[in-house]
Amino acid sequence: MNTLKFKPEGWNNEITKVDEKNVYDYMKNNEILQGLVKSCDKDYNLYISFEHGITGIIPRQEIEAIHLEEGGLPKSNLCTGKVHKFVQFKIKEAKENQIILSRKEVQQEALNWVKEDLQEGTKVTGIVKNIRPYGAFIEIGGGVVGLVHIEDLSIARIKSPEERLKIGQKVDVVVKSINRETGQAILSYKENFGSWEENAKKFSSGMKVKGIVRETEKNKNGIFIELAPNLVGMTEYQEGLNYGQKIDVYIKKIDTQKRKIKLSVI
Repeated sequence: MNTLKFKPEGWNNEITKVDEKNVYDYMKNNEILQGLVKSCDKDYNLYISFEHGITGIIPRQEIEAIHLEEGGLPKSNLCTGKVHKFVQFKIKEAKENQIILSRKEVQQEALNWVKEDLQEGTKVTGIVKNIRPYGAFIEIGGGVVGLVHIEDLSIARIKSPEERLKIGQKVDVVVKSINRETGQAILSYKENFGSWEENAKKFSSGMKVKGIVRETEKNKNGIFIELAPNLVGMTEYQEGLNYGQKIDVYIKKIDTQKRKIKLSVI
């Protein structure tokens, strides 16, 4: 599990208490803090409210370190999209009842962590930020996002990542590969469901269990039935079965050497 200081924004939904007594300690210790964005002005600066009437401002140029326009500023929709969401930041400057914050510094530090220190095979915590037909984008810390391709969400083939994940869900993922130049991380989620052998031990020949219909093409040798996300069996093809349908099946045989399970529809 990721034991480093980087956690996804909003992981614990906690707002760091910032007041005139501790603000300079945070600056001195270069600490990563977290707050909830209250508003965005016409110049796309973000505002965060703290205790005792103190306001934190994240200037537009300090909002993002990765997705920038040619002029070095984040796109306006990236700024407005942060309203009512948790962000992480460091304190750059403190004035009377107003402090200047930087999310960019946190993101750059997290990006350097991915490029230099994060290792393939490491399990890290994350939050699902976006879902596309080809996979899910998972934030793994400090605003840095990695991609889980749809084929790495489970062994059982699915048509949409939404069959496994939902936006805002907290997940554990394994780092599959890293581009050390760009910091792009490819992640995998299917390790959470155990190996074929671990799943197969939960079943035995002669059992009647529930399954989910997956592949139903007629040119296949049969129809694949998901018994668990990382365990599928096959039954003979028959009409009337649809993808995603829940059915009762009978386990005819479990071949541990070939890692195959023969089923029949009840």
